[in-house]
Amino acid sequence: MTTTAATSSPVVSGTTTLPASSSSSGTSAAATSALASSQIAGNFQSFLQLLTTQLQNQNPLSPLDTNQFTQQLVEFAGVQQQLNTNDSLATLVSLQQTAQSTQALGFVGKTAVVNGSTAALTNSTATWELTVPSASDVNITIANSTGQTVFSGTYSVAAGNNQPFKWDGKGNDGTLWPDGNYTMTATAKDSSNNSVAVTTQVQGVVTSVDLTQSPPLLTIGGKTYTVSQIQSIAS
Repeated sequence: MTTTAATSSPVVSGTTTLPASSSSSGTSAAATSALASSQIAGNFQSFLQLLTTQLQNQNPLSPLDTNQFTQQLVEFAGVQQQLNTNDSLATLVSLQQTAQSTQALGFVGKTAVVNGSTAALTNSTATWELTVPSASDVNITIANSTGQTVFSGTYSVAAGNNQPFKWDGKGNDGTLWPDGNYTMTATAKDSSNNSVAVTTQVQGVVTSVDLTQSPPLLTIGGKTYTVSQIQSIAS
C-alpha cells in the first residue's frame, strides 16, 4: 500500500493503573450458597429427629411404611447432593474468574492488536491494520473525536490480512492535527465494482485493567476491550 503517511512506528504512552479487584459478587454468591446449605442441613437434621422419634413411637399394630420414609430419605439426600454440586460449580466459576484476572494483568504494558477502528495519534503517528479478502480499491476516511472528517483517500490494496496503514496526522489540506483518538472508516470495491468487506484492527499499549468487571476490561488507546477481543500481542 502506498500512502503519504509517516514511516515511524506508533508510540502509545500512558500511565498504567491497576484498579483494585472487587469481590462483592463472588462474596454474595458464596454467602447465599452457605446460607442455603445451612438451611438444608438444619432441615435434614430436623427430619431425621422427627423420623427417629416416629420410629421409636410407632404403633406396633400399624407400623410405618418403610417404602415411604425410605423415599423421603432419598429425596433429602438428593437435595443435599444438588447443593454440593452447586458449591462445586461456584468454586469452578471463581477459579475461572481468577484465571481471567491473572491473564488480563499479564497484558499490562504490552502492545496488543484488537478488532476496532479507533486508534491513538501519538507523536503524529497513528496505525491501523486492514484485512482485505480480495484485491480492492479501499476508500479510507479518518475522523476526530467530534466526528469531523480530517483525512480521506483511496488506495489500491492487495488481498491480505493485517496490512498496516499509517497516518502521519496531516489532513488533506496539510493541517497537522493534534494527538488524540481518531476513527477510521474503510470501504472497498473490487475490480468488478462489487463491495468488499474490510476489517480494521488497531494496536496500542494496554495501559490499565478493570478487574471489577467480568470478564476484565483492558484499556487500549482510551477504549476498553475484553481479553477475548485481543487478536495478537505485538510486543
